[in-house]
Amino acid sequence: MPNTEIVTVNLQGMYHDILRDAQGHVIWDRGWQKNSIVVDCHILLAGLMRGDSSMPGIQGLEVGTGSPAWDQPPGLPQSSNTQTSLVDPHPYTVHLNDPQTPVKMDYIDIGTGNVSNSPTEKLQIVVTLGPGIPNWPEPNDSNPPHPTATLREFGLIGTLGNTTRLINYVTHSAIVKDPTSTLERIIWLTF
Repeated sequence: MPNTEIVTVNLQGMYHDILRDAQGHVIWDRGWQKNSIVVDCHILLAGLMRGDSSMPGIQGLEVGTGSPAWDQPPGLPQSSNTQTSLVDPHPYTVHLNDPQTPVKMDYIDIGTGNVSNSPTEKLQIVVTLGPGIPNWPEPNDSNPPHPTATLREFGLIGTLGNTTRLINYVTHSAIVKDPTSTLERIIWLTF
């Protein structure tokens, strides 16, 4: 019997969303949820292992409105590992070096769950969407693509050459993000 490799057996992702009001009090905490690692992530990993300079790793996070139809039965579609982009054609992108939207990446010790100074097989990405982020509805737009700041999907992104690629993808219950609230999104990728 040939040795069959299952490429995604250990590659997995989780996320944890916390919404806070203007005073920093927790409005809700959804706890840890699974997300889908998408096919393009494997291509990016192969490029990173090869040392391909056109694949600099995680470049940011896209958030989108998804579809308002997801708020009605039958509800959210399952996140798919074949997803290549967000459903929202105009997602808000948080870039790693954006001073308005802090992004922090750390290695996590598998045994303790604490931040590690040494590389481990678990990476933690923390993105804080503060007040007014995303800036929806878009100011000075008479027909904005985002009439509200309701979020229903997200994905980490990387680049392959000059093309943006998803690393993971999540559909989630609607998050109505008012202009004063802060959404803290913690993402774990285990390799």
